[in-house]
Parts: sequence; C-alpha cells; structure tokens
Amino acid sequence: MGQGTHMSRLVSFSGIDGAGKSSQIDHLRAMFEQKGLQVSVIAFWDSIATLKGFREAAGHSIFKGDRGVGSPTAPINRRDKNVRSFPMTLVRLVLYLLDGISNRRAVKHARRSGADLVIFDRYIYDELANLNLKNPLIRLYVKVLLMMVPHPHIGFLLDADPSEARARKPEYPLDFLVENRNSYLDLARLSGLLTVVPALSIDRVSAIITEEARKLDSGSLGMQTTSSDYPVAIPTQP
Repeated sequence: MGQGTHMSRLVSFSGIDGAGKSSQIDHLRAMFEQKGLQVSVIAFWDSIATLKGFREAAGHSIFKGDRGVGSPTAPINRRDKNVRSFPMTLVRLVLYLLDGISNRRAVKHARRSGADLVIFDRYIYDELANLNLKNPLIRLYVKVLLMMVPHPHIGFLLDADPSEARARKPEYPLDFLVENRNSYLDLARLSGLLTVVPALSIDRVSAIITEEARKLDSGSLGMQTTSSDYPVAIPTQP
C-alpha cells in the first residue's frame, strides 16, 4: 500500500460497547499517517445508519432510555438495541436491510476515495450481532445480508470482558453485554469474516492489530483459522 496506489484498503472495527474500538482506531490511524499515508475514518452511526431520527426518538420517547454516551462518572441507561421484543426484531430486520444497502454504497464510495486506508468504526456486523442468531430464519437473513454487503480486507472483532467493558462505558446492563458478546462470537463463527482479537491489555491488542494491518501492504489478510471456526489474530510471544 503506498501513495501511488488508488485502491483503498478497508478495515472495520466491531465489538461490544466499551471494548476499546475508539482507542485502537486512533492508534491504527496514527500509525499509517506517520508513514505518510492518507487515512479516512467512517463512523457507522454518523455516515451509514439510516433513519437515525426515528431510532433516537424510539429509544428515548417509546422505551424511556437515556440519551448520550455513558461514562464511569456519569452512567446512563440506554434502551434501544437491548430491547429484544418480537415487534422490535421485525423493525430491526427492515432497518438493517436499509443499513446494509447504505453500507454497500459507503464501501463503493470508500474504494474510490483515494485514501490509502479506510477505517470503518463499526460495520453491518455490529447490527447483526443484535439479532437472535440461534433462530434459523434469522441466520438465513444474516447470511443473505452478508452476501449483499462487501467485506473489508480485515474485519477486527475486539473481544472484551463484559464487566470491564461496562466499567469503561456504562450504558447497557451487564447481562445484555454478556449476551451481546456471545452473539458477536456466534456471528464470527457463522460468517468466517471476522478476525477476533483476544481480550488483552490495550498495548497487547494494539500490537496484534498493528501486526495484522501491516500485512495489508502486501495484500495479505493475515488471518489464521483455528478450530473455533473463525479467524483469530494469534498473539505473538512477548
């Protein structure tokens, strides 16, 4: 990957709230910019998600959830993706289809952007992990949507201990975060598209991501398949 190359490399970051995505995105961006490369970051909620006004109104007005982003000193109680009723599932299936179409357009634009590296802060994967992947019909829906949305060169899934993640970003109940983490791992197994980064220290996670991302220079995805049925970024020995 170099300045004379017009084919952008695409990387996405996914994971439960509080997994450390923002920190790792900033680290990866700085690393490539220090090499003199152009990096673009696309936030899923800001640039891809559809009908944002309706979603925000539903979470606040209908389900009485708090607005904003929680912090250790100011925890909040959001009510949106953690509402798992059947009517809300039907609404999500429609919304996620619209988001999938929007995600597809965003990838097409990103590939033509001229940036050396385009980082997606969340991807369609982060929505699909909100669904009940144990349901055969939902799994079929997920597979169809995954075929529709182009895949990044590397899709990082940052694993995290739900308790520690909630301590960093207290927005959702702990039981939901546990369920959501399991759903992400189920999605990784189902899709085979996510590179799972183990829950380690910030520096160790950064080192693993750096090693994987460097392989983009040669066009290699740098993913190793293990018996867990999804690509895992294998930590190197210190």
